[in-house]
Amino acid sequence: MNFNFILKELPFLLKGSILTIQLAVITIFLGTFLGIILAFCKISKNKLLSFIATFYIWIFRGTPLLLQLFFFYNALPGMGISMDAFTAAVLGLSLNCAAYMSEIIRGGIIAIDKGQFEASKALGFTYFQTMTKIILPQTFRVIIPPVGNEFIAMLKDTSLVSSIAMTELMKTTTNISSATFKFPEMYFSAACLYLLMTTLFTAGFSIIEKKLSRYS
Repeated sequence: MNFNFILKELPFLLKGSILTIQLAVITIFLGTFLGIILAFCKISKNKLLSFIATFYIWIFRGTPLLLQLFFFYNALPGMGISMDAFTAAVLGLSLNCAAYMSEIIRGGIIAIDKGQFEASKALGFTYFQTMTKIILPQTFRVIIPPVGNEFIAMLKDTSLVSSIAMTELMKTTTNISSATFKFPEMYFSAACLYLLMTTLFTAGFSIIEKKLSRYS
């Protein structure tokens, strides 16, 4: 193992790691926002909204993420809709993440005692006020562990965007190893960086979970 070579290429790998983190953060933010909407639609008494949300979740959870990325980056241009690799990556990852986040959020809402819905109704709260002021704050405390797991999974899934020419950590690793034939060194380095990122974010979510648990 040539550690001098690893140190030489480390700045390029770190640059790719930064893009990996950016993709994961943007994805989880957009995915959570859309996931909340989908969760509300799925638990809605409106059958049309519930069907649309269920169908969306079925599509994005039932097809491979790699296929979805290829669709946005390679297939849409054939329909007259072109986008760069970063936009396609964010769109594909976010829409996929939303399907999983919606189920996590829906589960969190269902876990809240129904008596709180009844109490808020008795106090004259509207449905929107009940959700935003009472239910969702409690839901977010409940779902921190699964959200953390989803974020870690998404952090690793960003490696798939290397297939659509995004130069994140995995693509950078592949490019350098193909040019230098230093495959053991490069893939070892990439593995260490992924482990470092997942470990740090796992620790971060654990801290958040412990702090929020004080108010449970």
